[in-house]
Amino acid sequence: MPVPVQRSFILVIASITLIALLALSGIQPFDRTTWVLEVFPVVIVLPVLWATYQRFPLTDLLYICIVAHGIVLIVGGAYTYARVPFGFYLADLLNLGRNPYDKIGHFFQGFVPALVAREILVRGRYVRGRKMLAFIVVCIVLAISATYELIEWAAALALGQGADEFLGTQGDPWDTQSDMFLALIGVVTALLSLSSLHDRQLKNLLGQESATEPDSSS
Repeated sequence: MPVPVQRSFILVIASITLIALLALSGIQPFDRTTWVLEVFPVVIVLPVLWATYQRFPLTDLLYICIVAHGIVLIVGGAYTYARVPFGFYLADLLNLGRNPYDKIGHFFQGFVPALVAREILVRGRYVRGRKMLAFIVVCIVLAISATYELIEWAAALALGQGADEFLGTQGDPWDTQSDMFLALIGVVTALLSLSSLHDRQLKNLLGQESATEPDSSS
């Protein structure tokens, strides 16, 4: 299936943006190990997007959200989440006792995977009914969030004291629970705010795919 020019252009711009930011963030990150761990999802996702875009191109909305999530990860990797300047600004503004930038990361960990899961489920026709679709998307996102927390736990065991920057708990004993709660807020926010727009873009995308499919009756 040929890829529409506009969608290809968006993927090119998204890739250039993320690669440039990866290069800049990797010049002198605060902690090299933390940088590698935090930006690793971006390094994995970009090749996957390019490997699958001809047979499974995504909506423009999802490409844009993936870039936004990638930027959050790259910034967190460069400074470490506990030292991101914007987080200190938020802490002062909201009178918080800690840098909350990692919570932004976990919000996006719910927000963006929600749209990814929704797009796959809708296009594959795996779920019937909007309520069941929303329920399954929430379950998938919470499973992803829990898996990430297990990865953080494994990193802590493997790296010992060196995992402190990656974990970014900042002394909070409830950090794991609040991380998953922020992911839950993210998925609910995505479903409530973007489902209609996502549906319109999916409808257009599916229409384009149908138009480019060969006529089996000929």
